Amino acid sequence: MRTKIIFLFALVFALNFNTSFAQGCEDDAAPTGASSGVPSTSSSTFFGYFQPEYDTHFTDPSTNTFKFKRARFGVRGRVNRSFSYYAMIETSDFIASDGNVYLMDAFVTFDKYEWTKFSVGSFKQPFGLEVTTACHSLTTIDRSIVSDQLVAPQRDLGLMMLGGTSKTKFRYSVALMNGTGLGLKDNNTKKDIIGRASYKVFDFMTLGGSFRYGYPNTKDKDRTTLGGEVVLSYNAFKLQGEYIYDEGDYNRAAEGGCGSVPLELGDKRAGAYVMATYDLNEKFQPVFKYEYFDQDLDIKKIGYQEMMTIGANYFINKNTRIQVNYQNKIETGLSVDNDALLMQLQVKF
Repeated sequence: MRTKIIFLFALVFALNFNTSFAQGCEDDAAPTGASSGVPSTSSSTFFGYFQPEYDTHFTDPSTNTFKFKRARFGVRGRVNRSFSYYAMIETSDFIASDGNVYLMDAFVTFDKYEWTKFSVGSFKQPFGLEVTTACHSLTTIDRSIVSDQLVAPQRDLGLMMLGGTSKTKFRYSVALMNGTGLGLKDNNTKKDIIGRASYKVFDFMTLGGSFRYGYPNTKDKDRTTLGGEVVLSYNAFKLQGEYIYDEGDYNRAAEGGCGSVPLELGDKRAGAYVMATYDLNEKFQPVFKYEYFDQDLDIKKIGYQEMMTIGANYFINKNTRIQVNYQNKIETGLSVDNDALLMQLQVKF
């Protein structure tokens, strides 16, 4: 019954509008070609961004360090009217578990017809608003704990059907993926099916949902993940939030998002965040974020964590910004000195 429901959900997606979707680490590409939206020329673009960062952790004893959050280079373009390509490497020693440069995204997209497109290769799992947001466009320096822990692996190999852009009311993506992450062969004969859809209900409100059903280790133990999202905006004010629920088996070898340390999870786990921003002007944007994560819903208080992030983004120009975040970690029991101050400079090209 569950398989039939997922199939119908995917079929409904396929019958709706379609243009493009940012499945790599970039925003939607600028449209090319005629008014029909069909690409008409070949192209090639070299791009990338650096995120040097200074972190202070108010532990006992305290620690501080300079590092690169991300240091990425990529190329994207077209070979003809029917096919485009995208590839990106990560060079930061602080992201890869072994400290080596590695290939993050590499996919080919058939996009001759605007109503439906297909990508094959390695790319982000199409799950959740925060994970699918371009890494250089994140409002806070770190993604929420629930996004890093439950949408893992965040990147994988597979085939995706997608459509819609940030300019359309509706957008969707549905992918068939290995479920093991980058650089690893599939460990069973079954594949994960993952999808996300969002719809702009009103000018000030966008709603979305995500799902994942797969077999992270063996073909006998499954995993189900569900997510909901909302974005509200009014003039300079914006509020967004997500809730993610996950149950079943999971791959303990899969890394958390962007170098985060994966946690031991119970059979059922969930978390959420809500984030508010206000653009005081075109350069200065204060931000407040509250989040919680429960790594085992069956065990009370153990494995439960909350965090508040207070900070600001300062945009020097469209390609350069400074982010400052203070992370206040809230304990339900004995208080622990573990707050942190993160400061990051970003330059993209």
